[in-house]
Amino acid sequence: MTPTPSVSTGSLLVSLLDPKPGDARGFHRWYERDHFYAGCMLGPRFFAGRRYVATRDHRALRHRDPSPIVPDMRAGSCLALYWIEAGHHDEAESWAVERVNALNAADRMHPREQAHGGFYDRDWSWERDADGVPIEFALDHPYPGLLFLCIDRNEGVTSTQLAEWYTETFLTALGKDSPVACCLAATPRPLPEDAPAYVPRVAGLEQRSLLVLFCEADPAEVWQRDFLGHREAVDASGLGTVSFASPFVPTIPGTDAYCADL
Repeated sequence: MTPTPSVSTGSLLVSLLDPKPGDARGFHRWYERDHFYAGCMLGPRFFAGRRYVATRDHRALRHRDPSPIVPDMRAGSCLALYWIEAGHHDEAESWAVERVNALNAADRMHPREQAHGGFYDRDWSWERDADGVPIEFALDHPYPGLLFLCIDRNEGVTSTQLAEWYTETFLTALGKDSPVACCLAATPRPLPEDAPAYVPRVAGLEQRSLLVLFCEADPAEVWQRDFLGHREAVDASGLGTVSFASPFVPTIPGTDAYCADL
């Protein structure tokens, strides 16, 4: 009998950032050696977290159309994801907002550019294999990378309809040999009123879906193999449009890997 994880992902925190020009190493070391823990992982109900980067080559694969997600399609080179235990979002969010405001007041927030950030509610998840890696472990599992997609659903289209198309049509069509091992889909929550002012406020939240697809191969290769026509497929489905999409690879803790490539 396979035991069921006793901790479930109920919501997540997403932070998409950029270092100031010429400061990639300083930003990386601050985030890795201070903020990753002091700003999130020490908080109640945050049970997993991981950092990722999109290098210049990864960002070159993005669609070039204007996006409501980021101010410029070259923005958002550093991604941090955090899983929050189901049923405890309010506790985690309250602590996180209070904490980041305290760190800001203590001058422990390194200069950076905020491209996108916010809390999301878990909507649905998908696993390619019947007994694959549960989404609760996806940030700890050594996946070579992920694809980060934002879909703006058309008016009247529900997240359930989008889930049916992805799980029954698109992801299933990739086949059992697909390097996409699992996917988490989430919907954004409105930012709390006392969230820091530098976090961008965006419109259209009620029709937005975030998909995080974990890959067993280089995400750039997965992108070029299986996702070059993805935007057109979403358009053709009549369900919505791809408003942001990018491959990311995990940072290597304790090293400055990728800093020269941002």
